[in-house]
Amino acid sequence: MALLMLLASLAMGQSQPGGPPEPQQQNQLPPKHEKPAPDQTPTFKVDVKLVNVFASVTDPKGAPIVDLNKNDFAISEDGIPQKIAVFEQQSEVPLSIVLALDASGSVRKDIKLELESARRFVSSTLRKNDGLSLYQFSETVSELVPFTSDFQRIARGIRAVHVGAATALYDAIYLGGEALADRQGRKVMVIITDGGDTMSRTSYAEAVRAAQQAEAIVYSIIIVPIEASAGRNTGGEHALIQLSKDTGGKHYYADSAASLDAAFQQISRELRTQYLLGYYPTQRLADSDFRRIEIRITKGTPAGTAPVTQAETATDDGDIAEAVPTSPFRVRHRSGYYTSKLN
Repeated sequence: MALLMLLASLAMGQSQPGGPPEPQQQNQLPPKHEKPAPDQTPTFKVDVKLVNVFASVTDPKGAPIVDLNKNDFAISEDGIPQKIAVFEQQSEVPLSIVLALDASGSVRKDIKLELESARRFVSSTLRKNDGLSLYQFSETVSELVPFTSDFQRIARGIRAVHVGAATALYDAIYLGGEALADRQGRKVMVIITDGGDTMSRTSYAEAVRAAQQAEAIVYSIIIVPIEASAGRNTGGEHALIQLSKDTGGKHYYADSAASLDAAFQQISRELRTQYLLGYYPTQRLADSDFRRIEIRITKGTPAGTAPVTQAETATDDGDIAEAVPTSPFRVRHRSGYYTSKLN
């Protein structure tokens, strides 16, 4: 009898649940400073599909050029000319937009203007087949609204933005890139911030790679204090400028409601006038998993000569400075892409 009771007790114990399930955490950041163990080797997944590049072409005053055709472009990868297999104008292709709003204490006095301009941007830009996800970042990053084209839902999310303390800017860029990675069509990140990062677990390099691997075009609107002395984080500003350039986007400075609206209007207009160029790489080098892309405009260039690009000159201190462009066209696109993803 004692043996039977013992067996029954063991059977009941095994039938009991092992405790509540672990809560699922979304939008996880990479572990800070995590490195592979000495006996482990990072695993890469190689991606060899068609390479798509979105290009924005403007005149010297920034007005979009919308009448170019396939023969007006030349594209190269790591210096090797590529054959353009896909060419389209992208005014009707759906957009996926991550709108990331700085809600840290350093922008407290500007937050109302920031939110009002963001609301007007969404109203004027978003269409039924587009999707926008709203993030706010301070000491933490919060997704207030998942991807949707419902303007009222986004407007409620904008009204829910609340001011925090520190600034986790790079975390916001990383998580925005993660959110865009599996989206189809054109992918855009619009960041409104004063440029400083004081709290992120993610490094700048990790944030940049997340945006580039998502093929996201990053537009940075940098809020400048009215008193342009104390409070400026020029290092953070330069990091955003470089990020925007490397992803084919653009940066803007804003110090008023009017300049904020103007920046948003330029972004909205540019998003409707981009070109898509696609190619299958003819050669892949093995020394790096990053491939550098260059697009040039050949229109107006005499036959047998290289496409005209912007000239560069050396400054007195030895740095390279961009001179007055020698072409009537300005082309912006992502600087390259990764052929592998680190697990």
